[in-house]
Amino acid sequence: MDLTINQETLRRAVQRARERRIIIPTFEQQRNPDLIPDAIKAQLKKVGLWDVNPLNLFRITWKNEPVPFGGGFNGVNYIEFPSSLTGVPARIIALVGKWFPTGAHKVGATFGCLVPRLVTGQFDPTWQKAVWPSTGNFCRGGAYNSVLLGCDSIAILPEEMSRERFEWLSRLAGEVIATPGCESNVKEIFDKCWELRRTRNDVVIFNQFEEFGNHLWHYYVTGHAMQEVLEKEMGPRDEYRGVVLTTGSAGTIGCGDYLKEVFPTSKVAASEALQCPTLLLNGFGGHRIEGIGDKHVPWIHNMKNTDLVMAIDDEACMSLVRLFNEPAGRAYLVKQGVPESLVNQLDLLGISGIANLLSSIKFAKWYELGENDIVLTVLTDSMELYQSRVRELREARGEYTERQAAADYARYLLGMGVEYMEELGYWDRRRIHNLKYYTWVEQQGKTYEEIQAQWYDRDYWANIHKKVAEIDALIQEFNAQTGLLKELS
Repeated sequence: MDLTINQETLRRAVQRARERRIIIPTFEQQRNPDLIPDAIKAQLKKVGLWDVNPLNLFRITWKNEPVPFGGGFNGVNYIEFPSSLTGVPARIIALVGKWFPTGAHKVGATFGCLVPRLVTGQFDPTWQKAVWPSTGNFCRGGAYNSVLLGCDSIAILPEEMSRERFEWLSRLAGEVIATPGCESNVKEIFDKCWELRRTRNDVVIFNQFEEFGNHLWHYYVTGHAMQEVLEKEMGPRDEYRGVVLTTGSAGTIGCGDYLKEVFPTSKVAASEALQCPTLLLNGFGGHRIEGIGDKHVPWIHNMKNTDLVMAIDDEACMSLVRLFNEPAGRAYLVKQGVPESLVNQLDLLGISGIANLLSSIKFAKWYELGENDIVLTVLTDSMELYQSRVRELREARGEYTERQAAADYARYLLGMGVEYMEELGYWDRRRIHNLKYYTWVEQQGKTYEEIQAQWYDRDYWANIHKKVAEIDALIQEFNAQTGLLKELS
């Protein structure tokens, strides 16, 4: 990450922030909201979680009180899935993304990308536009943060994404560009970015698949949140075994780097759609697990720290969307002994969250984990963002019955197997890492030296992780120059 300062642009960014009353939180405050000034906490009592208000930059944390308006901060929001739902004795615990502004944790990743450019003067909010290429929630978070930080934005996403995404973006982003295809059509998004670079001089591309701010935010904030959950939940006989995540941009899986530093014997497992098994089979294709993107290995994916890859059938996810959200499905789960209190929270799982749950079940079965073993994952967003998909499934497949619920529960939860999995040795990791060459060196302008450094330089990833302290110092200096914090005190 380049943190070189452009003083002239920085001066304009500070002036814009002063005019629009923008105070920027540090990574450390997002990790530990106790450090947020009391005056800001008091003002947040009058602000809704999704309000387009710069104060909500301070709600980019896993620790928001789970209420839609005026909430404060508490411990990490998470949920544990019982064996009556998962069919495995292992403890599967998931951090809940719904209680971020925009309803998805990607708002943190986009903060990690844009803010370092602002506080170094590498992005000029007075005339440049932040471009957010994405398969969904990243461009939502980017458009939202752009408004909060006083910037204009352009959102780019595949035309087959859910209607809710496009409707919401049309209200916040200055421009919304739909590219051909579905979740897997990432190359088309990249091509549109290059077109913008060639034809416009007012754009700065924040490509989630290569932006180390994405990796860094999850390493520092999400990783620590997971550590806090483990410290709260682990008994004397419990053992943390690993984190399991669908890869998408490979930003969230950066938390695995942090967790391996704290728990060196733990595993990091990467999951993807069976219809597009790039990591598992060098494969390609289209799929319906909104929230992950495929057909390439993201530049920011640290393959040296990935122990296991697997694939999930997208039909399993779509079937469980109905099981978890249709009345007949929920009633059937209660009959099977799943606690009703848990059943009433199953809408906390968006489509990729369901994929993460299924991947965690596969992980538990692969390693034959028991009741004292803990597996972590993330619910990136909730079904609040996919209600149109529920309606589409109902229209296409008809009424959801108890019989169908029984079949889906038996097949996709209790019957989840260990097919389409591979435990990675050194040369397996190296093989997948080498796939980066075809996307990033041949197509996207990275160099041979860079891709070799990612693999051979022992300090490569550690040097990125050390940037947090420097970024936080720059944020503090930026806020000092605006003078807004001093006015609060």
